[in-house]
Amino acid sequence: MTKPQQFRQLLRSGRTEFLMEAHNGLSAKIAQEAGFKGIWASGLSIAAALGVRDNNEASWTQVLEVVEFMADATDIPILLDGDTGYGNFNNLRRLVRKLEQRGVAAVCIEDKLFPKTNSFIDSERQPLADMTEFAGKIKAAKDGQLDANFAVVARLEGFIAGWDLTEMLRRAHAYHAAGADALLIHSRKSTPDQVLAFASAWGARCPLVIVPTMYYSTPVEVFEAAGINLVIWANHSLRASIAAMQQACREVHRERSVRNLEDRVAPVQEVFRLQNAQELAEAEDRYLPRNGAAPKAVVLAASRGSELGEFTRQQPKAMVSVGGQPLLHKLAAQLRKEGVRDLVVVRGFAKDAVNAPGARFVDNDEHEATGELYSLSRAAVELEGPLVVSYGDILFRRFILAMLLATDDDLAIVVDAAWRERNSLNGFEDYVRATRPHTLQYCEDKVFLSAMDRQLPPETVHGEWIGLLKASAAGTQRLKLALQELATRPDFARLTMADLFTHLLARGEPIRVLYTSGHWLDVDSLEDLSRAQAF
Repeated sequence: MTKPQQFRQLLRSGRTEFLMEAHNGLSAKIAQEAGFKGIWASGLSIAAALGVRDNNEASWTQVLEVVEFMADATDIPILLDGDTGYGNFNNLRRLVRKLEQRGVAAVCIEDKLFPKTNSFIDSERQPLADMTEFAGKIKAAKDGQLDANFAVVARLEGFIAGWDLTEMLRRAHAYHAAGADALLIHSRKSTPDQVLAFASAWGARCPLVIVPTMYYSTPVEVFEAAGINLVIWANHSLRASIAAMQQACREVHRERSVRNLEDRVAPVQEVFRLQNAQELAEAEDRYLPRNGAAPKAVVLAASRGSELGEFTRQQPKAMVSVGGQPLLHKLAAQLRKEGVRDLVVVRGFAKDAVNAPGARFVDNDEHEATGELYSLSRAAVELEGPLVVSYGDILFRRFILAMLLATDDDLAIVVDAAWRERNSLNGFEDYVRATRPHTLQYCEDKVFLSAMDRQLPPETVHGEWIGLLKASAAGTQRLKLALQELATRPDFARLTMADLFTHLLARGEPIRVLYTSGHWLDVDSLEDLSRAQAF
């Protein structure tokens, strides 16, 4: 069904339906994902989001632009809070035409004077529009619409302005006769008495809509029993976001850091998901020419990870689920977002269980008896051009990979200067000594690797290699040469990446060190896996 058809179905479903307020494309999409079948494009909320008052300070074209983004972001109908129609009958019928062009299903107009004032501000001092003139607006809107399913909802403000039920009914009959598809009965009382009295007196001549902002504690069953067709939650997304932003801003200002806030706000990846960034990445693959200089990624994912127990009984740790998605899939998505689309995965344990979108695979069938360097050598034929090498069991913030890819050095690695916060020296990590330690002071001098060893004296350790290496085209050739030289050693099968870096240093190859302070983790144990679920 079209969106106008969907909205008419809501009005005529035979049960009480609900619309959720939204004020931009993001909040509209969130409302749809929450399960709402329709959206109320609130005039108050749109004005507030634009930083202006709900007094027609935002022009109708500015409102139209906002609601167009909302319509583009969603598949459900939108009822626009059209205030008084932004002028006379001619303004309204032009608005209707523009709304139809943008896929908006319906408009609600209120019988007050232009420019309007919010219904809850000095409401009894707000005069109502002339009933006959307002009925003419409704008729003009209905005569001017091109889609027979487009709906015009007439909002009666008589109760708000202090008028009685008799006046409300008089106006309701006039608006219904003019062609209104539904009536919105508004009240500022803390109980639903007025709207229930109207519903009882009106019967079922046409659908009724209410906005229980003031009588919010009324059970929904009361509205259902009264035959209310549509209930609008009119401003709650906006108010919820205001409270959250105020708290976050105060906390960040007070603490001069976002460290304590980061885990309590939506991750940046959720923003990308709501923006449908994945569709753009897929479209780029279809429509953009391949850039020959784009780096390739080789991911080492051959090990089982027996420390994870039952989680790796039939699959390697690279395929263990974190937040509902395998580790390897998360890593592949991060690489894609930074333009690394050619992905080669070295698999070993339970290799048939290893998969990743768009990846090619190389097998290390000797994974139980070999180390990281042997796995890398299995992909030797893939070591061409600019290259990223990554462990398959790590998670990291996007800026870390962006920082690594931005460097113009032939060989570069990422080192965590906050390694002491993660662990003490235990003989299992790739500890690093560099030409200088990490400092918060800006320095133009580059930092280079001096040593990498799992047995470095604690007082000489400057950080821990996180498992990310980037090589330019020239650097990749040096990696291949080093692999060929190391392959002549009798212990080659057991060598680690640290042995590769040590060999490169012995050959006089400079290896750039890029420091980070946390913002990553590897999954080596059940404790790591627990942390990863909250990363």
